[in-house]
Amino acid sequence: MRFDYRLNPIVDAGLTDVGDLADLAAKAARNGATLIQYRDKTGSTRQMIGMAKSIKAALDGTGVPLVINDRVDVALASGADGVHLGADDMDAGTARRLLGPDTIIGLTVKTRADAERAGRAQASYACIGGVFETLSKQNPDPPVGLEGLRDLRERLRQLDPTLPVGAIAGIGLEQVRSVIDAGADGVAVISAIFRAPDPADACRSFRRRVDDALSEVKR
Repeated sequence: MRFDYRLNPIVDAGLTDVGDLADLAAKAARNGATLIQYRDKTGSTRQMIGMAKSIKAALDGTGVPLVINDRVDVALASGADGVHLGADDMDAGTARRLLGPDTIIGLTVKTRADAERAGRAQASYACIGGVFETLSKQNPDPPVGLEGLRDLRERLRQLDPTLPVGAIAGIGLEQVRSVIDAGADGVAVISAIFRAPDPADACRSFRRRVDDALSEVKR
């Protein structure tokens, strides 16, 4: 499934102190997001399915797809549009067989081995990172930095020139141009949007910044 990866806000379970996750997702979708991801590392399967269904319903009419982090079972049960999988999760081929040929399959890329796997997996997109330090997720791996992003992006381009590639972790407005320059087609964001004083305005600002950067960078 081909789709628009420019702005991927991640609705994380840790944002419940900010607001209802379905409302946050809908607000992002109506203000420039092109893909929403729901992530919950600790919730029960029942809780996750219920929340995913609520988010999916909140996105109705926006045209913005929903992917579920890690959990193929939750994506299947909730009717989500796809999944985002890490290196330790179900492989992309099995996930696609379970969810269907039109499912969005996103893959995390942190290493050269991840890039080799993603570039050959017939994935819908890959997301490289963490690029910078972040407080949004405990991450034992060091940031790849802009040079790592550039190197991994180039390898993915060699394997699958049409694969959209995002960048994640520690990305604020001021970092957007640098990650686009390094080869990203879009960005994944949590705190810089949802913990901003006005998440809707933050989302619009990110979308403008991404669009401006993409229009200025020659691929």
